[in-house]
Amino acid sequence: MKFAIMGSGGVGGYFGARLAEAGEDVTFIARGEHLTAIRRDGLRVTSIKGDVTIHPAQASDDPASVGEVDCVILAVKAWQVREAAAAIRPMVGPDSFVLPLENGVEAANTLEEVLGVEAVLEGLCGILAWREAPGQIRHAGVDPFVRFSERDNRTSERVMRLKAAFDGTRGVNAEIPDDIQVALWSKFLFICAMSGIGSVTRAPIGVTRALPETRRLIEQMLEEIDAVARTQGVDFPDDAAERAMRFIDALPADSTASMQRDIESGRPSELESQNGAVVRLGQAAGVPTPINAVIYAALLPQEQSARQEVEG
Repeated sequence: MKFAIMGSGGVGGYFGARLAEAGEDVTFIARGEHLTAIRRDGLRVTSIKGDVTIHPAQASDDPASVGEVDCVILAVKAWQVREAAAAIRPMVGPDSFVLPLENGVEAANTLEEVLGVEAVLEGLCGILAWREAPGQIRHAGVDPFVRFSERDNRTSERVMRLKAAFDGTRGVNAEIPDDIQVALWSKFLFICAMSGIGSVTRAPIGVTRALPETRRLIEQMLEEIDAVARTQGVDFPDDAAERAMRFIDALPADSTASMQRDIESGRPSELESQNGAVVRLGQAAGVPTPINAVIYAALLPQEQSARQEVEG
C-alpha cells in the first residue's frame, strides 16, 4: 500500500517507520529541521520493541507533491486536524482513505466535514513516544497498538487491506474492534484523565495515582468522562471507569501524557480536545463535569498564553 504520514512525530514517525520497514511505500510529511534530518540521515526510531532506521526515507513538506495515496495516517495534534485535513486534500483521491490517530474523540467528524464521509475511517493508537531530536523518534513505553474500523463498524475491503499491512510489521499490534466507538472512548477515558491530572500537578502518573487526594481526582474525572460517553451513544461496559483506572495503574511510574509535556514546555496543547471537550459535550448533554471543568479552567490561561491569545 501507498501511505502518507501527516504528522511525523512520535506517533506518526513510529508507525510510519514500522510500515516502511515492512516494505510498504511510505512518505513522511514533515517540515523544518525534522524534514532536513530525515532527508539527510533517514528516520531513526529507538524503541523498546527494536530499533529501526529508514534510510533513505521518502519525505516532503508539500502534500501536493506526493500525489494520491491509498491511506493517509493523520497523527497531528488534535487542534491541528482541520488545517491538516485541508492540507492533505491533494493526497486523497476517490479510492483513498484517512486514518486519524489523535487523542480526542472528534477528529473523524472534523475530517468528514472537510473531506467527505467516504474518505474517513475511525481510529486510535496507543504508544508512549516522542520526537527526541530532528529525524529521531524515541519509543519508551506501551506495546504499540492501532485500532481502526469503518465508522459504522461494517467490514470493508479497505479496512482488511490496512489490517494486513499492519500485520506485516514488527512492533505493532493491529486490531479491528467490534465497536470502534467503545474502543475510541475507552482510550479517551484514560488519556484525558491522565493528561488533566498531570498537566495540573506537573507530576508523573506514578505520583498522582499513589497520592489519595490526586488519585480521587483521577477517579472522578473518569466517572465524568464515562457519563458523557454514554450520552453520545457509547455502549460502555458497567466497569469502564474501573478498567481505565487499572490501565493507569499499570503504566510506568514516570509516564506523562503528551498534553502534559506540551503544557510544561509552554506549547499549545490538546486541552480543548480533551478536558475541554468533556466539559463542552457534558454541557450540551446536561451532564455535570465539575472536576474536568476546574482542570480546564485552571489550565486555560496558560493555554491562551501559549496560543498568544493573552499576554503572559
